[in-house]
Amino acid sequence: MGKFTGVLLASDYDNTLLDTESARRSGGEAPRVSERNQAALRYFMEQGGRFAVATGRALAALERFVDEIPMNAPAIICNGAALYDFSAREYLDYILLNRDLCRRCQELLLASPTTAAEAYPLLESVIHAVRPNAYTRQHEHLTHTTVREDASLLEVPQPLTKVIFEDEHAALEALRDRLLAQPWIQECEMAFSAANLLELTGRGASKGGMVRRLAARLEIPMDHVYCVGDEANDITMLRAAAQGFAPANCVDAVRACGATLVADCRHDALAEVVDILDQRYR
Repeated sequence: MGKFTGVLLASDYDNTLLDTESARRSGGEAPRVSERNQAALRYFMEQGGRFAVATGRALAALERFVDEIPMNAPAIICNGAALYDFSAREYLDYILLNRDLCRRCQELLLASPTTAAEAYPLLESVIHAVRPNAYTRQHEHLTHTTVREDASLLEVPQPLTKVIFEDEHAALEALRDRLLAQPWIQECEMAFSAANLLELTGRGASKGGMVRRLAARLEIPMDHVYCVGDEANDITMLRAAAQGFAPANCVDAVRACGATLVADCRHDALAEVVDILDQRYR
């Protein structure tokens, strides 16, 4: 038993736990999780806390980096569409997209000539891409995940955990507005995970929803759950938490949601969060 027994901390990966934006822009390699963040998370876990990554990344895009992350709880992946136990190497929970979504999204792609789409089958460790563009290639480089090009979303194996649209932000905002006008969008969750990435998951598949399911599985009440994130897709978990934290590099929507600001992702944001919790749980 330690001071953090019965406490869950969940953190976004990209640009929260570590800076990957610089690598995306430069084409270089992303850094490892900083020594200070690693030491803080090990201390948190040694004191009984449970730490989980909560990321938009799919399994294949996270698993090659997981050995660098001190973690002792199942990971929330696919933007909240799945819960994966890396120690047991198995899915514990998932929410899948409606099978008709590929057809509907393919119709929207035909009206958006510059937009690419990525689709993520639950049972494959590759990204299926339709009309890949520069953002697809950046994503491929950053995640080191194999990208398989398909002529249509209709060719992608089912079932899917999520679909990502990739384009300039203004084009994705226009696509978002078209999506919001579709009656079937009520079957989905939609959020920007970056300025150039608009994600669709199944109804109820959000980071906030899966954090609640993880906390229930661990028998940890939500008033002892803390979350950290920088992007719009993190807002559901920041609001679900007893206290949400955001690195100083977060987007304006996260600042507006009431999250507590800490150091930016290049200056050990997670270590600062653990320091705050260390003062709270004496």
